[in-house]
Amino acid sequence: MFLSPDNLQALWLTFQVAALTTLILLVLGTPLAWWLARSRGMGAKLTGALVSLPLVLPPSVLGFYLLVTLGPNGPLGSALQMLGLPALPFTFAGLVVGSVFYSLPFMVQPILNSMQALGARPLEVAATLRASPWDRFVHVVLPLCRPGIVTGCIMSFAHTVGEFGVVLMVGGNIPGVTRVVSVQIFDHVEALEYADAHRLAAVMLVFAFAVLLTLQFYSARHTRPTPT
Repeated sequence: MFLSPDNLQALWLTFQVAALTTLILLVLGTPLAWWLARSRGMGAKLTGALVSLPLVLPPSVLGFYLLVTLGPNGPLGSALQMLGLPALPFTFAGLVVGSVFYSLPFMVQPILNSMQALGARPLEVAATLRASPWDRFVHVVLPLCRPGIVTGCIMSFAHTVGEFGVVLMVGGNIPGVTRVVSVQIFDHVEALEYADAHRLAAVMLVFAFAVLLTLQFYSARHTRPTPT
């Protein structure tokens, strides 16, 4: 068998985390990108910097602060305990929360770029037709920004699949619960199980190449030719 049951379990768990994270980011990231594209105040600049922070911050640092914040003695962890809810660290839900924070810029940035390139003209035309702000957003902004939204979804999913530092800090290494592919490969290497590590790493290599190739074809198909 090419992949062992443990490796298949890690793959399935990884894709579950990535799919749920991408869905949450799509719901949260799209209106956030729209607000950033329309705002010019200091609050928008600070929010934009916070959203982009995972791009430059070491994953272990982000994972550490998430662990502290979500832990039993942290502000969010204490609030959850007061509500009778379990702590998030070392759980599937904790993995998803950590992944949402870590992959947020990979969803927001492509959508934000599309919305900034949209310009004011389509919205002005819709306004003259008495379209409400909600109608303009749903029927004008979202369709015209679809390439950015699709790119954001693909990049967020792929980036979540490849996480290591954040998921290890927040989720730990519990088989069938929080042991994702990146952690599984690390375990194989630590145990000198290089054959298993090679097989699982090869799957991830093919996946990463397929994602990048898909983005190349999608971008080429949806890039508008420059007027001459």
